[in-house]
Amino acid sequence: MTVIGIDLGTTNSCMAAVQGSQPEIIPNAEGERTTPSVEAFTKDGERLVGTVALRQAAMNPGRTVTSVKRHMGSAWSTTVDGQSFSAPQLSAMLLRKLRTDAERFLGQAVSDAVITVPAYFTDAQRQATKDAGAIAGLNVLRIINEPTAAALAYGLDHGQAQKVMVYDLGGGTFDVSIIEIGEDVIEVLATAGDNHLGGDDFDERLAQHLADGFKRESGIDVTRDAQALQRVREAARQAKCELSSLDSTTVNLPFLAAGADGPAHLEATVTRADFDRLTRDLVERTTGPVQQALGDAGIAASELGSVLLVGGSTRIPAVADHVRSLTGKQPSSSINPDECVAQGAAIQGATLEGARTGLVPRGGGLLLLDVVPMSFAIETVGGIATRVIERNTTLPIHYEQVFTTAAPFQTKVEVHVLQGERPMAADNKTIGKFQLKGIKRAPAGVPQILVSFDIDANGILNVSAKDLGTGNQQSITITDSERMSDDEIAAAKADAERYAADDAARRDAIEKANEAQAVVNEANELVRQRGKELDKQLRRDIKAATTEANRYLLKKPAKVTNDDRAKLAEATARLKELLARA
Repeated sequence: MTVIGIDLGTTNSCMAAVQGSQPEIIPNAEGERTTPSVEAFTKDGERLVGTVALRQAAMNPGRTVTSVKRHMGSAWSTTVDGQSFSAPQLSAMLLRKLRTDAERFLGQAVSDAVITVPAYFTDAQRQATKDAGAIAGLNVLRIINEPTAAALAYGLDHGQAQKVMVYDLGGGTFDVSIIEIGEDVIEVLATAGDNHLGGDDFDERLAQHLADGFKRESGIDVTRDAQALQRVREAARQAKCELSSLDSTTVNLPFLAAGADGPAHLEATVTRADFDRLTRDLVERTTGPVQQALGDAGIAASELGSVLLVGGSTRIPAVADHVRSLTGKQPSSSINPDECVAQGAAIQGATLEGARTGLVPRGGGLLLLDVVPMSFAIETVGGIATRVIERNTTLPIHYEQVFTTAAPFQTKVEVHVLQGERPMAADNKTIGKFQLKGIKRAPAGVPQILVSFDIDANGILNVSAKDLGTGNQQSITITDSERMSDDEIAAAKADAERYAADDAARRDAIEKANEAQAVVNEANELVRQRGKELDKQLRRDIKAATTEANRYLLKKPAKVTNDDRAKLAEATARLKELLARA
């Protein structure tokens, strides 16, 4: 069974699998090597994913959702036609498409996957990504960090001992990791990043610049028109890409809006210098994480053997120039920034599969040692965040701490677990609040409760507790409202499977309707050309069957029932029989 590697991106996603001894990119059903991370809903209730969703975004902005990855691990949701969708549910729609396309390409069922996430994703964001995989019907073998996956792909062909910086600027997130490649070992020394910095921010700056210029010239504010604004955003994204190879480009959007003097058109020339000026502060924001990662790893930039640029946004010339000035090194161009993360995930997937089957693929002998991106802490008296696990600790991690009661005769203790680097609990991310119940009544400080923290290879935290006095395991209730419960995941999975079946039925209905229309057209042409030659009764029967078929073909798709489809099939079969006699 092939394990696929999936780079679940903010703007675009990519998938790969090890074929023979090499990781190969799996094209989607449209023949593309990357898939837009876009979901959309039509007025008829059909769900669109990928390129088809992106193409209709300008005409259907209210039912089109982009950049879902930025909301993973939060309580965010969006409502379309009265139905609410969480970030894991929307991401699952994309993952289901990738899985289906992979099955079509590979010619076999796909159930296992390795999915990548930004190195700086929190526990909740990693769990949400794993939930999305479960909803899509995937068994997520491992969640690995994107820079680590890129280094894995690079290390497959550059296994000589060296320290590598992976500078990963994608559509919505930025990560930098310092990674040491040794003999059959790839070890992450440190990681840092910004979960709210990426290509989307560059697009938005340029889109706002174009909208401001249009307002000055026409007096029309396109930010108040969802369709017009979507067109401007798409044009900004295209212009950004063109400016990676050109010194200037022209944005031309005819009939963008209607003003008092009639239609208004947007035409503007944007130079690379303009774009660099608009986005200079965004590029500068990557400096801090780079310096932090180097400092945490305890090395100077001069000690780096290579600098790898990952993510489509690193194609921006100003970004590459900034990396060069920060490190004093020419970034390596030996890996594809759009595809290397998926390839690395595929290598890890093949390694995990090899461990189960005993068949070790090329690169499968590489040992991968990743780290936890942010510290874990516990809230103590006075609202202090007391560190229990430091950032950049190598995974997996097992940590134990003994807790006790603060008041006499307590029967339960609440432990508030946090993730982040701030000294006060309120300034960090809540991972969970653990209620330890059933404690024997005793004076304050007497009960001894051992709480174990385990962070698995996915970077996801699990907690257990034990009363040392009795040896009994204590029950723990995790009260993190932003996580999906097992029941919610099961319900979302059933919903996704039902809609997958509905989509298949809809496609089947469209194909049958197209077939019926072709038969009706053939019948009409026959009557037009040979009407007088045909037997009168046969001609009447053909016309009657044609009329019957048109009764259902002319109905709006949303109003066609299963009974209608059955009758259309009967009319089509009858018409075919009559045409055969003509």
